[in-house]
Amino acid sequence: MKYVDADQVQKKMGSRLLTNRITKIIFLLSTLIGLVVLVMLFYRVIADGLGWINLDFITGKLSTDPGRAGIMGAILGTVWLMVVVAPVTMFLGIGTAIYLEEYATKGRLQSFIQTNIANLAGVPSIVFGILGLTVFVRTMGLGNIVLAGGLTMSLLVLPIVVVASQEALRAVPQYLREASYGLGATKWQTIKKVVLPAAIPGILTGVILALSRAVGETAPLTVIGIPALLIPFPDTIFDKFTVLPIQIYYWTLDSALVAEYANLAAATIIILLVILLIMNSIAVIIRNKFQKRY
Repeated sequence: MKYVDADQVQKKMGSRLLTNRITKIIFLLSTLIGLVVLVMLFYRVIADGLGWINLDFITGKLSTDPGRAGIMGAILGTVWLMVVVAPVTMFLGIGTAIYLEEYATKGRLQSFIQTNIANLAGVPSIVFGILGLTVFVRTMGLGNIVLAGGLTMSLLVLPIVVVASQEALRAVPQYLREASYGLGATKWQTIKKVVLPAAIPGILTGVILALSRAVGETAPLTVIGIPALLIPFPDTIFDKFTVLPIQIYYWTLDSALVAEYANLAAATIIILLVILLIMNSIAVIIRNKFQKRY
């Protein structure tokens, strides 16, 4: 029989406990540093911009006079952008995920597609802006309108929806599919009636993340030439437009010449955060409503 040295065991346990305490402290400090920076950022933005928010600022047009400038045009542009991005991203993203998980034959081609989709999620956003400029603005001749911007942003966030939807579909228990087939359902009926309802919470999580990123992105729209000028309010997806992040970007640059533009940028950031909060809250409510436990 082998005898265990009690002192050696105690030393190993002490070493592991010490390592656990050190790791816990490191992670706690990392979290606190992130929270402190976030609080400082929120405080600075709210302090600089809250006093500039009023009804005239929200409903007014852009103006060269900081005291009369408004962001309604940028708000409408952001809404119209989401009108294009949301359906295009959901249809293509969820459809791609269903094909790869439920229909595609496992092999080199499927692995190749899967690898490239995962890699696209890490491509810098400005690259998608160059792609949108080449394909939608110049080749298709759309110009810098809502449709071109929406299609460009859809390409940017599409990998997020595809990957999240695939993970949600994989999480659906296999016995649910087998039970559906056992009752005589076809493959599409099983996907439509069983798999998708069970995967909706995970799919909506990916869609929420994707749309949130699309709302806050600036680089792709800057590349395709979205202006921040005194343009009319957009009424359709074929009108020229600007969005809140673009307006924030240009007002931040102009603050070097006119200090009040920094306050306008901070006020616009607050409005953008409120829109993101409302949009995410609605999506979370919808996700929770359809969530089921199997």
